[in-house]
Amino acid sequence: MSELLKLDNQYCFPIYVAAKEVIKLYKPALDKLDLTYTQYITLLVLWEEDNILVKDLGEKLYLESNTLTPLLKKLEIKNYIKRVNNQNDKRKTYIQLTEKSIQLKEEAKLIPNQIMEKTTFPFEKFEQLSSLLNELVADIKLNKKEK
Repeated sequence: MSELLKLDNQYCFPIYVAAKEVIKLYKPALDKLDLTYTQYITLLVLWEEDNILVKDLGEKLYLESNTLTPLLKKLEIKNYIKRVNNQNDKRKTYIQLTEKSIQLKEEAKLIPNQIMEKTTFPFEKFEQLSSLLNELVADIKLNKKEK
C-alpha cells in the first residue's frame, strides 16, 4: 500500500478527529441550554453582531443556505432569533436577537471556562492551534479564489 494513502499520513484526519472531540466537550454544557453546537456558534456570531444579513451570517459560519435555513428556523421556533425582511429589498433578510437570546448570553458566558476545565491542554497551545488553523483556512480560501 502506498504510504500516501495511510490514514495516519492524511493531514485532514487529525483535524477531523480533533473537531469531533472538541465539539463533544461542548455537548453537556450546550445540552443544559438546549442548544446544538451549530446553534451555539450561530448565537456567538449574533452576540457579536446583531441584525446581520442571512448571507453574511452564512459566510461567517461557513454554512451553505441549505444548512443555514433549517438552523435559523429552529432558533426562531425556540424564540432566540427573529427574521426581518428589508423593506426596500425583499431578497435581504436580517437576523436579530430576541430578549430570550440576549438573556441566554449571560448563561453562555460560563461555557468557555467549562470547556477549558475538561482538558489539560494549555491555553497557549489552544491559541497557537487556533491561529494556525485560521491561517490554513485563509490559505485555502485564497487558493480557491485563484483557481
